[in-house]
Amino acid sequence: MNTMEMDTLDMSAVLMQAYDMGDMINSSAEVADYLYWKSVVEKSEEVRVLKAVFARKKELFEECERFGHYHPSYHEALAAVNEAQQKLDALEAVRRFKEAEDRLDDLLFTVSSTIAHAVSESIKVPSNNPLPTGKGCSSGGSCSGNCG
Repeated sequence: MNTMEMDTLDMSAVLMQAYDMGDMINSSAEVADYLYWKSVVEKSEEVRVLKAVFARKKELFEECERFGHYHPSYHEALAAVNEAQQKLDALEAVRRFKEAEDRLDDLLFTVSSTIAHAVSESIKVPSNNPLPTGKGCSSGGSCSGNCG
């Protein structure tokens, strides 16, 4: 068996294990919970109505936002968007959906990090966290000194 055949064999084994891992993730409690609350949100008439209100308020705010704080209705439009968002977020189905989405995101990030760091600790793993806690330049972590 030549090197090319061994590489193909190794890659197919890795891919098969990746598909198996995908199947395990799809049968996890996190995915089941996410799919359940997603369907509840999609079927809810109350959510649909509040989403439409939110979209209208957001559209009006974006109109004002073009001019920034100088637009006479900027602050009122921003307050209306925030109020519509709060009403939407106050619904149990929306709140539970977002919680399930966060738990699923955490699971996927943990799996991705585990795989990446099994290869090398220096591999960067993307996250949906707007406040990353990873190591590297400007984050207070270890630095190679090659930044500037």
